[in-house]
Amino acid sequence: MKLTVDSGSTKTDWGFFGTSDDVKIFKTQGMNPLHQSADDIRTVIARELMERIPGIDPRWVKELYYYGAGCASGTICSQMAGILEEFFPDAAIVVDSDMLGAARALCGHSEGVACVLGTGSNSCLYNGHDIEDQVPSLGYILGDEGSAAALGRRLINDCFKRQLPDAVCKEFLEKYSLTKETIIENVYRKPMANRYIAGFAPFLIDKRDIPGVHDLLIQCFSEFFTRNVINYHKPWLPVHFVGSLANSFADELKETADSLGMTIGKIEASPMKGLVDYHSSPD
Repeated sequence: MKLTVDSGSTKTDWGFFGTSDDVKIFKTQGMNPLHQSADDIRTVIARELMERIPGIDPRWVKELYYYGAGCASGTICSQMAGILEEFFPDAAIVVDSDMLGAARALCGHSEGVACVLGTGSNSCLYNGHDIEDQVPSLGYILGDEGSAAALGRRLINDCFKRQLPDAVCKEFLEKYSLTKETIIENVYRKPMANRYIAGFAPFLIDKRDIPGVHDLLIQCFSEFFTRNVINYHKPWLPVHFVGSLANSFADELKETADSLGMTIGKIEASPMKGLVDYHSSPD
């Protein structure tokens, strides 16, 4: 049995499979070793995964491919592999970045530009097996253009700065019981501020056709393309996207790409199917 894991800051998908046609997927909260301790990650795995898979013996897993947020350095990857080995002792474990997982899921064994738009954002130039070039994301404070965190941050700012229609601002603030004080408390004084800010992005889905909101979306996605994708200097390659946010705003992404002379390839809500296919097929 093989296990492929896609872990972001908000949620983690665990896909157990023998063949690409027989996959059992379990979900837990997100895990990021840059923001969570090893003990916190162990607790998530023990309580949210191991207790839910009574029909699966962890020793059946012989290959484990973990693609995770925060797994960009060798040291972090080794630490994460050590934690996973405690739960899956008979598995050959490979830990890589969530960006490489997205690229393999979207592009398979072909060259392309792969992008992640979820709580955060990221992108890379992929050569069919590994990442060839990558413009750094820099996280939700310094970067993450086009992400749910970026959209949420812009929405909050535009409402308080009176840049959106009054009716939209009033509905937004009332829906989430927001005041300036509650926002300051949650963003500057509590942990996981990126999740908090990103949680407001879904509000924009039903408001996407309102002129001010549509402009907000196109501007945020334009920043993602112009500050990230365009710097790979291969405009002929398809630009693929994965992530809940990308899936929700597929039309706006296509509109933005068209305006910049770029071609959209796949847009998938989750990389799991693509990862299972990748690890089920030969190079």
